[in-house]
Amino acid sequence: MSLEQRFQEEFKCSKCGNLGAHTKKLAMTGTGLSKMFDIQMNKYLFVSCTSCGFSEVYNLRTLEGKSGMDATDIFDVLFGG
Repeated sequence: MSLEQRFQEEFKCSKCGNLGAHTKKLAMTGTGLSKMFDIQMNKYLFVSCTSCGFSEVYNLRTLEGKSGMDATDIFDVLFGG
């Protein structure tokens, strides 16, 4: 089961108590060279309550247990993934 599926099925809103969420992955540039060359190395998962819209943001690198660059990151840099 993917991270998105787990959040959609197991999320409980801390604001209204609703069970259920929408998820969206988002990648952003950082500062310096990554910003200049539009390299989107910062990846996040946004989780929004299906009832009230309250959203939480999670760092995908942390959720996936990564600490450095891997082959997927290099592929993204080279081919704009």
